[in-house]
Amino acid sequence: MLMDAGPGTVGELQRHIRLEDLDAVLISHSHPDHWVEVPVLRNALRYVLDRSGVPLFTTAETVKLISAACHEQVSPTFEMSTVSDGSEFTVGPLTVRCSRTDHPPETLAFCVDDGERRLAYSADTGPGWSFEEFGGPPIDLGICEATFREGSPQALDSAASGGGVHMTACEAGAMARRSGVGSLIVTHLLPGADPLAAAKEASAAYGAE
Repeated sequence: MLMDAGPGTVGELQRHIRLEDLDAVLISHSHPDHWVEVPVLRNALRYVLDRSGVPLFTTAETVKLISAACHEQVSPTFEMSTVSDGSEFTVGPLTVRCSRTDHPPETLAFCVDDGERRLAYSADTGPGWSFEEFGGPPIDLGICEATFREGSPQALDSAASGGGVHMTACEAGAMARRSGVGSLIVTHLLPGADPLAAAKEASAAYGAE
């Protein structure tokens, strides 16, 4: 199951699985860095692999953008479903729940549950949202955006404008700690960012590596 499809996703995906084995696609929101490879994926599935009916779940606005980018020929390759805050659906043995985050436009975080363990992906969000929104048992693995570094010009500009756009690595770590997340991965770093520095900042707030 592919969650978000930013630039380069289709090539990177094939380092890990065959496209024949892809069961579903989840797209969190309409900003292009989260869906722009869907038309590329559609071409590979349609013209090379002759696949059809692959479930694709996303927001209403993203449905329109993907359809336009594919010249209104998303079907039959993808079976598009519109989801929103509180939506719940299944993909094989997995149950997926959606929660609207603190980010414009409509943006959905996903919690994936196999009955024994839970994985949650924040997508894009400001600090006004938390993994706690999913409720239920503790999340075993949280994948959280950590776009900014604490005290960076971007973080200060975001705070001055009222926030609600992205988190700092420190905020991501603190949120995961409050939510009781078992393990944390930080993602969505700015181009040119130092991943080790972001991980160190998040770890300090999270209380673990």
